[in-house]
Amino acid sequence: MARIGGRNAWIAVPAGMLCAAVVGALVWLSLPMVPVSVAWLGDTLRNATAPLPAPTAVPTPAQDAATGAAVDCRSMYSDDLWNELTWHPGSLLSQSLAAPATEAHAFADAVTADVAVTCVWRFDGGGIVTTLARIDADASALAEPSLTSDGFACSSSDAALECTRTRGSVVELHTLRNGLWLVSVETGWHPEDFGARLEHHVFG
Repeated sequence: MARIGGRNAWIAVPAGMLCAAVVGALVWLSLPMVPVSVAWLGDTLRNATAPLPAPTAVPTPAQDAATGAAVDCRSMYSDDLWNELTWHPGSLLSQSLAAPATEAHAFADAVTADVAVTCVWRFDGGGIVTTLARIDADASALAEPSLTSDGFACSSSDAALECTRTRGSVVELHTLRNGLWLVSVETGWHPEDFGARLEHHVFG
């Protein structure tokens, strides 16, 4: 076998043995990490194939109001409706527990409304007032004849009673459902499908 020029056996053999010793020492030092590495790999594979947890259901404003939980104006409106209201010229919002701003005084006087929240929006040339309140269970039976006599057009289903009235630039909407009373009074400005969008978000 031909010998490679410049290689010295007296140096190559000890150097090779030293390298082998270093590799052996590193292997010996890494042995305690083998179980840890195997466990980490197993956990990674299990987590990668595990089903995702079900998303936590967020209560609707109606559910919060029914249980007595706090309800604020931000939670009352869907994101798109909230953006539409806040970006309308002159938008100014105030929140309170004021009574509904309804002109249906006969019905308002006949029921005891426990207001969860009232949101008063003011805009350039108009405004919108929305109230969500708890009412007595028998109030729904009074609502339709009372509101109809005040000029509201009402429609009822097993789920809810909905009544609307337009007088000049004022649109008033009432929804009674599951012991809750949702009232909105729009003056001057009427966002498209405001009542339907609001009701869908509040009651789900």
